[in-house]
Amino acid sequence: MIGSLDRKKVGTQQKALEINLDSRKYGTFAEIGAGQEVVRWFFQAGAAAGTIAKSISAYDMVVSDAIYGRAPRYVSRERLQTMLDYEYDLLLERLSEKRGAETDFFAFANTVTARSYRGNDECHGWMGVKYQATPGSEPSQIVIHVRMLDKENPAQQEALGILGVNLLHGALFHYEVPDDLLSSLLDNLSTERIEVDMVKFSGPAFQGLDHRLASLKLVQLGLSDAAMFSAAGEVLQPAEVLYKKPVLVERGSFRPVTYVNLDMLACAREQFALPLAQAGEGEPVALMELTMRNLMAGGGGEIDYADFLARADVLAATGATVLISNYFEYYRLASYLRRYTKKPIAMTMGVPSLRELFDESFYEGLEGGILEAFGRLFRNDLRLYIYPLKDPQTGGLVTVEKLKVAPHLQNLYAHLVGNGHITSIDFYDKNVLHIFSRDVLAKLQRGDPAWERMVPPEVAEMIKARGLFGYSATKPRPTAQPDAPPDARAVPTGDA
Repeated sequence: MIGSLDRKKVGTQQKALEINLDSRKYGTFAEIGAGQEVVRWFFQAGAAAGTIAKSISAYDMVVSDAIYGRAPRYVSRERLQTMLDYEYDLLLERLSEKRGAETDFFAFANTVTARSYRGNDECHGWMGVKYQATPGSEPSQIVIHVRMLDKENPAQQEALGILGVNLLHGALFHYEVPDDLLSSLLDNLSTERIEVDMVKFSGPAFQGLDHRLASLKLVQLGLSDAAMFSAAGEVLQPAEVLYKKPVLVERGSFRPVTYVNLDMLACAREQFALPLAQAGEGEPVALMELTMRNLMAGGGGEIDYADFLARADVLAATGATVLISNYFEYYRLASYLRRYTKKPIAMTMGVPSLRELFDESFYEGLEGGILEAFGRLFRNDLRLYIYPLKDPQTGGLVTVEKLKVAPHLQNLYAHLVGNGHITSIDFYDKNVLHIFSRDVLAKLQRGDPAWERMVPPEVAEMIKARGLFGYSATKPRPTAQPDAPPDARAVPTGDA
């Protein structure tokens, strides 16, 4: 079997041949929408009779419906699941008695839409494999959503075929190490050709796997620039969540989630939702965003997975839908969201983050500098809702109207404020303005019980019960002092 260290040196055809030569692997290929791009590799590799029980491609919708039933959408997760279930069950029905004792059965399926002659299709699809890890075992399953980025149809088909071989090979030979399985998806491919923005593992081969970590790995490995999961830890496909919906995003460190984080999102949502309701646009989707830059901060460029899961846990306690992204620049985040919706988009942040947004050093890589960045950010009427800052030195309130930026940028700032692109949050809880995430974390780690008054009760209970963020019940617990605001310079990017 090809080892993880040798995998990069191995061609796609050799992977297909390795599967073909394994007498235990036997299954069906069902492909809709871009030809039989995956199974072709197995036919070309040789010895395909040892692997392929059946290959089918049902292009015509009537024919497809006759096999798998009617479907509201043919390129969808639901359609893929129907294909996997039908083909896997049929395979076992016909062959389990004859060869089930020595065979790992599998069903591979995809349903995709590649670039057409019109050239205006969204080039994406669903791909999955349902398989036995050992003969007679209950099936496990891997489902991915893929975006094809090549400009020409033949190149997209080629990339799809390679990805399919990588997925099947990884499922059959690397399922015990999901990290290796995920990284193998890009073997003989590149991120310029393929993006995998969702992966869902299920079944006995993946018992105990945390799907939130799998989502993080997609971004960390470069398979996608963003991934998403629900408060229940369910992996989400971004298009299914964001399609044709207004979107509101709050970026933060969330170490831990504080009353300020929740008040900021709630107030911005209320202010954002009012004109949406008047225009009949519908309720906005609210996201809490963690960036890879934030997750790697302070860790020498490495991600602390326990720390990531702690943040995910406290966010889940608040019912948040979480977006993990590699978009440090806000204009890149805006472009990503605009991929899925033409409805209004808004972001909410504190005054320190707004001040940082006007730091020109972040835009040195752009030919047009800050003007180009803001042109990308604020196009299509994107809005920023700004939470005020209680100045730690004077106790005064810094708002959108009172914020001072560099003198040569003041006219630009006034233009954005005057045209409603940057808006103050008007109604907020004055009793939580003294709370800063970094100050909460410091109190928590030194055993100062004052931190518990700065976070929601369910978050405090979870932190104490699980010992998150360095909390320990055995640490000395000094007498709580009146809460003092931290140095404003210590406020991390993204938090109020």
